[in-house]
Amino acid sequence: MPYLLISTQIRLEVGPTMVGDEHSDPHLMSILGATKRSTLGNHFSEYYVNDAPRVVLDKLESLGYRVVSMTGVGQTLVWCLHRE
Repeated sequence: MPYLLISTQIRLEVGPTMVGDEHSDPHLMSILGATKRSTLGNHFSEYYVNDAPRVVLDKLESLGYRVVSMTGVGQTLVWCLHRE
C-alpha cells in the first residue's frame, strides 16, 4: 500500500493522530503503535496513535514515506504520503 492518509483535528494538533482505516496494513499500524477503534454511529474503524502529527510524520519518513500534499478541511488537517 504505497499511499497513506493521516489527519488530526486542528484543536488536537498535539494528538491523537488518525493514521489509517480498517483496510490499512496491520504491520505498519503495529510499527506506528496504532490502535483500531470505532466511533459510535460509524460503520467503519480507524487506527489512531496518541502522538502528534509531527512525530508520526518523522516515523513515516524513516520508513520511506514522503509527504505528497497537505491541506486543511474544515477543522481537520490532512496529509497524503507515498512510499516508492
